[in-house]
Amino acid sequence: MQYLVSVIDDGQALAAQKDDSATAGEMAAIDVFNDRLQAEGRWVFAGGLGFPSAATVVDNRGEQAVFTDGPFVESKEFLAGFWIIEAADLDEALKLATDGSKACNRRIEVRPFLVR
Repeated sequence: MQYLVSVIDDGQALAAQKDDSATAGEMAAIDVFNDRLQAEGRWVFAGGLGFPSAATVVDNRGEQAVFTDGPFVESKEFLAGFWIIEAADLDEALKLATDGSKACNRRIEVRPFLVR
């Protein structure tokens, strides 16, 4: 089963760093975790995301599309990155997410993909 493992950033590092909220040490630990996921065959895809200020929200539910700069939700916390992993069950996904949280020094949210 596949799970989305989301990295939640609290924005505390934003003032200190311009390009990335992760420190060099955190990035090194994330690389080690990524290598482990790949070696164990659990890696599907992962990526870091730009800051919320770089976001654009598109809403085309009405007569014409509306484009709004910035995140869809105003919040101190934001989605900083994610992993899509393969795990046998939620317990296994949570164990991997625990290790990912330690590696990136951030809180993590785990959600299963819907199976249809």
